[in-house]
Amino acid sequence: MSTEQELLKAKSSIQSALEKDNVQTCLDILESLQKIKVTGEVLKKTDIGKIVGKLRSHKDTKLSIKAKSVVKKWKEDVLRNSTNNNTTSSAINTPTITPPTSKKISPSSSQASSPKTPSIEGPPRTMKSDEVTFHSTGNGPRDKTIELIYNSIAFGCGADSDLLIKRALAIEKTLYLEYNDVNQNYKNKVRSLALNLKNKNNPGLRESVVSGELSVSKLCKMGVEEMASEEAQARDRKLAEEALFKARGAGSAQAETDMFKCGKCGGRKCTYFQMQTRSADEPMTTFVTCVGCGNHWKFC
Repeated sequence: MSTEQELLKAKSSIQSALEKDNVQTCLDILESLQKIKVTGEVLKKTDIGKIVGKLRSHKDTKLSIKAKSVVKKWKEDVLRNSTNNNTTSSAINTPTITPPTSKKISPSSSQASSPKTPSIEGPPRTMKSDEVTFHSTGNGPRDKTIELIYNSIAFGCGADSDLLIKRALAIEKTLYLEYNDVNQNYKNKVRSLALNLKNKNNPGLRESVVSGELSVSKLCKMGVEEMASEEAQARDRKLAEEALFKARGAGSAQAETDMFKCGKCGGRKCTYFQMQTRSADEPMTTFVTCVGCGNHWKFC
């Protein structure tokens, strides 16, 4: 069975297990997935990354930890494969004659032929410390943006600098085409991307961009909330749910029932109310609170 077939089979099994709320089956499947070596191409074909990625914020702690472990391993596989491909390409295209002197960093000079891959330890990596050069865009602010984006995705990263400059150039070009000029909207977006990419508490975003798991086009359209780490997103969702419970209006009358069983204390004495939280053609959301322990949950 090919890797693609294995991933498609696993994807189907996870979806089936989730429908049955079978956490143990999901854990077993993730355990087997962690042993499979993947490439960016096969992940895109199977689209399994989306379903496993969602499990990182699952309410079951063991399942969320295992999902994070699998995603991290996949990112390392994709990054390793990308780096190897770049190294192979460099080995094929690099002349056998060694240049007599190294080039000084300059926006107008051509891209370096022998990029460095410094250790992720020590001082932060920058375009200057990596001695990376690139073809100038002919526009000072745009060149400065490329350097800023490079420094952001290189933060704590051990990837080859050739891959990093490729990503930085693609990001800047996408933004420039999106805003048609170096205007205020362009600058605001650049600032937002740089801050989020360099956030030390959100390494997953940088890894996804560098590995190619997250496309440049998608990254450039993401809002601040979407770029937040999985932990931050989970925290925001929890706070939003808390706010809904606390902000229910007088019109959201509560009723007492024994139809629901509390997952925390096992009690059945609960109150509930319903609220339309999505579009009008979607079913109402039911909010339940356990009278015994105060635990609350929702479902549609």
